[in-house]
Amino acid sequence: MASLSARFYNLTEGVRIAIDALRANRVRAGLTILGVAVGVFAVVTISAAVHGINQSVARDFESAGPTTFFVSRFPIFFEACDDSGETCRWLRNPSLTMSELDAIRRLPTVEQAGARMDWSAAAKFRDKQLKSVGLEAYTGNWGSLSAPDIQPGGRAFTEVEARSGARVVDISTITAERLFGETDPIGRTMQLNGVPFVVIGVYKDNSSFLSGGTRPKAVVPILTLNRSLNIRLWDMGLAVKPRLGVTTAEAVDDVTAAMRAMRRLRPGDDANWAILTQDKLMSTYNQIFGTMFIVMIALSAVGLLVGGVGVVAIMMISVTERTREIGVRKALGATRATILFQFLVEAVTLTGVGAFVGLLGGWGLAFVVRAATPIQASVPPLAILAAVGASVITGVVFGMVPAARAARLDPVEALRFE
Repeated sequence: MASLSARFYNLTEGVRIAIDALRANRVRAGLTILGVAVGVFAVVTISAAVHGINQSVARDFESAGPTTFFVSRFPIFFEACDDSGETCRWLRNPSLTMSELDAIRRLPTVEQAGARMDWSAAAKFRDKQLKSVGLEAYTGNWGSLSAPDIQPGGRAFTEVEARSGARVVDISTITAERLFGETDPIGRTMQLNGVPFVVIGVYKDNSSFLSGGTRPKAVVPILTLNRSLNIRLWDMGLAVKPRLGVTTAEAVDDVTAAMRAMRRLRPGDDANWAILTQDKLMSTYNQIFGTMFIVMIALSAVGLLVGGVGVVAIMMISVTERTREIGVRKALGATRATILFQFLVEAVTLTGVGAFVGLLGGWGLAFVVRAATPIQASVPPLAILAAVGASVITGVVFGMVPAARAARLDPVEALRFE
């Protein structure tokens, strides 16, 4: 019990002395705290952002269905281009067509398949105008593939409207607020690039990292995009949902065989389209963000290194200034372990204050990102543990040299020190 109380006393005494050192050496201590705070702030902020992005991406993939895959004109990664003609082969890939979509829909392993293409247009209603609205164009099964949250009183366009290229539009709540204000948009006529469209529905846009944030959006039939707005469907993509009981791999094999037959490719010819499964998309996403995360963590370690150098400097000065005090304590029976422990507690206290400041800053920025963007940034508990652990390790590692120097001082020589 006595040993435990002695350790507690040494701990509180070390913290008190460290706080006194902070007050006495504000500039040096401030630089040390700043270095550690920057490193911890970077760790917490990056972790919060990545955590929020991961949740957003997972939600997007979940909304598409776990087995849904995508047929695209272009692959995820593009080749480097030069003038040889052997590179940038993806540029020569032909566009996907409606006849290919119809053929995929007829496959026995496919439950549904739909097309999508993204564009932008200027929107106008009476005297209000939006210079750029994200325009999404779908086939008639948009409602079943993407499950839009249509508000009461509105509806998604039908298969008949989609196939006839009707000039109907569903707009997001943000578009409705900015363009129509208090006016009920249902049944009103608005213009997209000067072409009149009838608003048939308003949907809640669940903004996310992948969907492009809080930009105003509108959805029209894909053939309407082509016929009424004169947009060539050069970058149309397909979403394919396998039948219940059919694996993604089986459906991918059938789609691949059908595409090769329709495009008359020989067995040795490369596919001139890309199939993107959710596993492949998630793997690519993890590679990109994993690399970014590692780079950012490495950069944040520079802040901890700066803080660590500051710990060495301020603690060495503290040892020098308190040499006689150390001599008195050793003369009164303090062991090397006691002196070492006290100075390590001082070093960890310095870095702990920096970690606290960095955590507060990281939490604050995560709150701002969450409020101002679609990224639901939140600080995971593991990031807090990592930040606190990093600060403690920094204090121990960089405080060890001055602490060991203080512990090795000869009490007689220390008492003679002037």
